[in-house]
Amino acid sequence: MHSRRKLLISALTLTALGLAGPAALAQSAYPNKPIRLIVPFPPGGPTDIMGRVAAKVLIDRLKQPVVVDNRPGAGGNLGTDAIAKAPADGYTIGMGVISSLAIAPALNPKLPFNVKTDLTPISMVGIARGAIVAHPSAPFNDLKGLIAYAKAHPGKLSYGSSGVGTSNHLAGEYLSALAGIDMVHIPYKGSSQLAQDLLGGQLPLSFESSLTSAAPNVHSGKLKAIAVTSATRSALLPGVPTVAEQGFPGFDVPTWLGLIGPAQLPRDVVTMLNKALGEGLASPEAIDQFAQFGAEPRPGTPEQFTEYIAAETARWGKVIRDAKITID
Repeated sequence: MHSRRKLLISALTLTALGLAGPAALAQSAYPNKPIRLIVPFPPGGPTDIMGRVAAKVLIDRLKQPVVVDNRPGAGGNLGTDAIAKAPADGYTIGMGVISSLAIAPALNPKLPFNVKTDLTPISMVGIARGAIVAHPSAPFNDLKGLIAYAKAHPGKLSYGSSGVGTSNHLAGEYLSALAGIDMVHIPYKGSSQLAQDLLGGQLPLSFESSLTSAAPNVHSGKLKAIAVTSATRSALLPGVPTVAEQGFPGFDVPTWLGLIGPAQLPRDVVTMLNKALGEGLASPEAIDQFAQFGAEPRPGTPEQFTEYIAAETARWGKVIRDAKITID
C-alpha cells in the first residue's frame, strides 16, 4: 500500500512538472492556443490585406486560429508599441511596417519603443508599389505639371496620406524637398477615408502606399495617375512612369512590412513562425493575392529581415536629415 502511494505521488509530481511523457510534452508544444496578430493600420489598406494573407498562411500551417487585431494610430506606432509590450511567448505577434521600423526612429525622438531592443524580427512579408494619383479635376496630368502648378501656387496644393510618418507621407515630403515645392500634407488614419475624399474631389492629390484601390479607379477614369513612387513601374499601371523616370533619379519609396514579435521571443518560436510563413508565402495562391494589389511576397530569414531594417533605417535617416523633414 505504501509503495502504491509513493508511485501515485511520483506520477502526480511528474505530471505537474510536465515530465509525464510524450502526451504532456505535446500538450505544451507551441502553438497550442490562438495567436493574436496585431496589424497597426485600419482594415482595408495594404498592411491589413498583406497581414490577413500572412494570418491565413499561419493558420494553414500551424493549425491554430490567428486572430487579426487592428490597432491603428500614429502612423503604425501605436500597434507596434503594443507588439513590443506583449508577453514574449509567441501568442502576440504583428506586422512591422516601414513607417514604424525605419522611418519613425529618425523622425520621432519620443517613440515609446526601441526597434533594436524591444522587438524581434521574424521574417519579411512583402513589398508593395505605390503611386501619386489625383482627382480628374486637378489641373495637371503628369509630374512636371504637378510641380509647375505647385510652384505657381505655393502652399495651396494639398495631398493626402495614410498618416503622419507613413511611407506615403514621406514620399510627399521627399518629393517636395527635391522639387523645391510647398505642398500641404493632410494625414488620415488609414486608406479608406482618404480614398473617399479623393474620389469625391474634396482632396486633389494623394500619395498612395499601394495600388489596391488606386489602379481600378485609374482604369475607370475616376482618378488619374501622375507617377509610380517605387523604382520600377507596376504591372497594374504599366503605362505610368515612375518619379525617377520623370526627372528624379533614385527616387524609390516602396511600402514594405514584415512579421515581428516582442523582444526575447524564444528562438524555436521564431524558427517555427519563420518556416510556416516562408512556405506559405511561396505558394502560387499567396503570390497571386499579393499581385492583385501591386505587391509581391518577400519572405526570408530573421537575420535578413534584421539587416534590411537596419539598411532602411539608415537610408531614411539620411533622407529625413537631408530634406529637413519634421513631424511638426
